[in-house]
Amino acid sequence: MADFNIDDSVDITDVVCPTTFVKAKVALEELDDGQILAVRMNDGEPVQNVPRSIKEEGHQILKLNDNGDGTFTLIVKKVGD
Repeated sequence: MADFNIDDSVDITDVVCPTTFVKAKVALEELDDGQILAVRMNDGEPVQNVPRSIKEEGHQILKLNDNGDGTFTLIVKKVGD
Protein backbone atom coordinates (compact mmCIF):
# COMPACT_ATOMS: atom_id res chain seq x y z
CA MET A 1 0.00 0.00 0.00
CA ALA A 2 3.03 2.28 0.17
CA ASP A 3 2.59 2.89 -3.58
CA PHE A 4 -0.30 5.26 -2.87
CA ASN A 5 -0.89 8.29 -0.70
CA ILE A 6 -4.06 7.27 1.14
CA ASP A 7 -6.27 10.26 1.91
CA ASP A 8 -8.88 8.41 3.99
CA SER A 9 -9.88 4.92 5.00
CA VAL A 10 -13.04 3.09 6.02
CA ASP A 11 -13.44 -0.29 7.70
CA ILE A 12 -16.56 -2.14 6.54
CA THR A 13 -15.72 -5.52 8.10
CA ASP A 14 -18.51 -5.07 10.65
CA VAL A 15 -21.35 -4.73 8.10
CA VAL A 16 -22.94 -7.03 5.51
CA CYS A 17 -23.94 -6.51 1.87
CA PRO A 18 -25.45 -4.33 0.54
CA THR A 19 -24.54 -1.99 3.41
CA THR A 20 -20.85 -2.60 2.64
CA PHE A 21 -21.10 -0.75 -0.66
CA VAL A 22 -23.22 2.02 0.85
CA LYS A 23 -20.60 2.73 3.55
CA ALA A 24 -17.81 2.70 0.95
CA LYS A 25 -19.80 5.01 -1.35
CA VAL A 26 -20.49 7.50 1.46
CA ALA A 27 -16.78 7.57 2.34
CA LEU A 28 -15.92 8.23 -1.31
CA GLU A 29 -18.47 11.04 -1.54
CA GLU A 30 -16.67 12.84 1.29
CA LEU A 31 -13.41 12.94 -0.70
CA ASP A 32 -12.36 15.38 -3.39
CA ASP A 33 -11.79 14.18 -6.96
CA GLY A 34 -8.44 12.46 -7.29
CA GLN A 35 -8.18 11.52 -3.62
CA ILE A 36 -7.58 7.92 -2.61
CA LEU A 37 -9.65 5.80 -0.22
CA ALA A 38 -8.63 2.53 1.43
CA VAL A 39 -11.59 0.22 2.12
CA ARG A 40 -11.01 -2.71 4.50
CA MET A 41 -13.54 -5.49 3.94
CA ASN A 42 -14.13 -9.16 4.59
CA ASP A 43 -13.48 -11.92 2.06
CA GLY A 44 -16.49 -13.31 0.18
CA GLU A 45 -19.44 -11.20 -0.89
CA PRO A 46 -17.85 -7.80 -0.14
CA VAL A 47 -14.73 -8.60 -2.19
CA GLN A 48 -16.92 -9.76 -5.08
CA ASN A 49 -19.44 -6.91 -4.98
CA VAL A 50 -17.85 -3.73 -3.59
CA PRO A 51 -15.08 -3.34 -6.21
CA ARG A 52 -17.53 -4.03 -9.05
CA SER A 53 -20.06 -1.55 -7.69
CA ILE A 54 -17.43 1.14 -7.13
CA LYS A 55 -16.15 0.65 -10.68
CA GLU A 56 -19.72 0.93 -12.01
CA GLU A 57 -19.96 4.29 -10.19
CA GLY A 58 -17.03 5.44 -12.35
CA HIS A 59 -14.23 5.36 -9.79
CA GLN A 60 -10.82 3.80 -10.43
CA ILE A 61 -9.77 0.61 -8.64
CA LEU A 62 -6.03 0.91 -8.00
CA LYS A 63 -5.34 -2.23 -6.01
CA LEU A 64 -6.89 -5.05 -3.98
CA ASN A 65 -4.62 -6.36 -1.23
CA ASP A 66 -5.12 -9.66 0.61
CA ASN A 67 -4.34 -8.86 4.24
CA GLY A 68 -3.88 -12.56 5.04
CA ASP A 69 -6.39 -12.49 7.89
CA GLY A 70 -9.64 -13.02 5.98
CA THR A 71 -9.85 -9.35 5.06
CA PHE A 72 -8.87 -7.35 2.00
CA THR A 73 -7.99 -3.71 1.47
CA LEU A 74 -9.35 -2.07 -1.67
CA ILE A 75 -7.55 1.06 -2.86
CA VAL A 76 -9.86 3.38 -4.82
CA LYS A 77 -9.23 6.70 -6.56
CA LYS A 78 -12.24 9.00 -6.64
CA VAL A 79 -13.10 10.12 -10.17
CA GLY A 80 -15.27 13.18 -10.69
CA ASP A 81 -18.53 13.24 -12.62
